[in-house]
Amino acid sequence: MFSQRKIMTSTENYSDSIVRLKKEIETADAIVIGAGAGLSTAAGYTYSGERFRKYFSDFEDKYGFHDMYSGGFYHFKTSEEMWAYWSRFIYCNRYMDIDNGTYKALFDIMKDKNYFVLTTNVDHQFQKAGFDKKRLFYTQGDYGLFQCSKPCHNDTYDNEEIVKDMIEFQENMMIPAELIPKCPKCGKPLTMNLRSDDKFVEDEGWHNANRRYSEFLRRYDGQHILFLELGVGYNTPVIIKYPFWKMTAENPNAVYACINYGEAYCPKEIAEQSICLNEDITTVIKELI
Repeated sequence: MFSQRKIMTSTENYSDSIVRLKKEIETADAIVIGAGAGLSTAAGYTYSGERFRKYFSDFEDKYGFHDMYSGGFYHFKTSEEMWAYWSRFIYCNRYMDIDNGTYKALFDIMKDKNYFVLTTNVDHQFQKAGFDKKRLFYTQGDYGLFQCSKPCHNDTYDNEEIVKDMIEFQENMMIPAELIPKCPKCGKPLTMNLRSDDKFVEDEGWHNANRRYSEFLRRYDGQHILFLELGVGYNTPVIIKYPFWKMTAENPNAVYACINYGEAYCPKEIAEQSICLNEDITTVIKELI
């Protein structure tokens, strides 16, 4: 629908874009937030550098990877090693509270608005900041859930208690064998509920959230909708970015806003309906407050 050659950045200056975005937030009939990894990075959930070395220096020394993301693809020799790594990873990025205020500030802006959140992030930060669970759709899963690796059924399981046990009782980068999580129905290993292949489980909660999101879009079809995209890159653009562009193009009352340092673009076809801020997300959110 859109030619890559026609993608462009905003021609407005920063101050004008902030003023315009503030007005859209205040006047929109509905706001659809589309959030990607860049939002959590802006909030302090970085996978490399000082934060990685603080919690994973022993894994770096032994296995030679230099960031959490790479570690997630490392082929550990045993399940005990693998879960020692993943329990730390899950705890750091799901249960540890290190938000620098970005998510909470975003909630302060949106709490009295008619919003819905669509996100590819799996770190639960929207709910921790106060966003209504019934207005959230986590399309790609949740670090806080396990599923059967087969999978033999479509249920998911909260993992907070067992993850904390894995951390408490691990030694020499290994967990006790008895803590390796197994499916209660078929006995196969449990795994993360993350969309990485065709075995991803879409449980009842996932389908309910999907229905609520679709209904929200239907309810405000043709009305003044602000599609607010935060930190979405080109890893999975078909989930948030491309649909936001398409819905904006099809609705003359819609506005597309993109905040993403280094990647704030829009197609030429919707340029007049777009606000592109090539800035740090945290800085922009503070400006909006």
